Amino acid sequence: MTTPRKQQISLADTPYYHCITRCVRRAFLCGKDKLSGQSFEHRRGWIEDKLHFLTQVFAIDVCAYAIMANHYHVVLFVDEEKAKQWSMTEVLERWHRLHKGTLLTQQYLNGDTLAEPLLAMVNATAEIYRQRLIDISWFMRYINEGVARAANQEDDCKGRFWEARFYSQALLDEAAIAACMAYVDLNPIRANIADTPETSSHTSVKLRCEQAKTGKQPNTLMPFVGNPRENMSKGLPFDLTDYLQLIDITGRSIREDKHGFIEQSQPEILKRLNISAEHWLIITTEFRTQFHGAVGREAALSDFCEHQHLKRRRNLSHCNKLFA
Repeated sequence: MTTPRKQQISLADTPYYHCITRCVRRAFLCGKDKLSGQSFEHRRGWIEDKLHFLTQVFAIDVCAYAIMANHYHVVLFVDEEKAKQWSMTEVLERWHRLHKGTLLTQQYLNGDTLAEPLLAMVNATAEIYRQRLIDISWFMRYINEGVARAANQEDDCKGRFWEARFYSQALLDEAAIAACMAYVDLNPIRANIADTPETSSHTSVKLRCEQAKTGKQPNTLMPFVGNPRENMSKGLPFDLTDYLQLIDITGRSIREDKHGFIEQSQPEILKRLNISAEHWLIITTEFRTQFHGAVGREAALSDFCEHQHLKRRRNLSHCNKLFA
């Protein structure tokens, strides 16, 4: 039975979520249709461009993404505190980058003088927009609706383009975040359409590798800020070098011509997260089949289920085994 959206996303429990949207058609979201010979590769760029654009509008950061032939993955971070600090004007300006807003919000941004009752209406509208700008459903809707309309127009047809709105999965702790990001970044390697992470087109890891060569991090992706410590800045609680090393080693290990082996001198990130190399390979190749619903260690999973009034802790046995 499908889990209600309100039980899939709970910012009180975690700001990190893994989202997937799959195309309903036999043809392709992207890639090349072998029957017709038509290429849809350019559609990957549609999604990638929208992802990078939306991080400049929403209080939502992209941690990882991979755009595949008939689906795409994103790992998102919802920055609720950032949205709370926006002024009413900033909220309206951000929303107007997506939609026209109302006549009153347009007048307010144009500098027109509004009576107190009208100003109160503008403020109330801005609060609605503020909530939407931290809402993953609105974030995913903006991507999916635009792509669906463009694809239908290009294919000269009507009807649904996506098989459902989107699937979301709560990532409750550092181990779950790292594992899911690696699973997403390694999608093209598992699918045999790339040999190495740095050649995996339309993925966050390729973008990070390109920027790392110049000593930078992409400004449209959530940055790595190092291992957890006091007064740390906002960002992923890992070292970028450790993560890229881990992805490189894992990618080489899961290729068909390899035996699925990670050297004993495994990256520090695995040691700190207390995940064995054997379990890490299982997680990064079978994340979606091993875990259905929220992912994290037992304590985090128990808290999540209690807050969501869920009677059963799904994934508990797999989480205990693979994250032990």
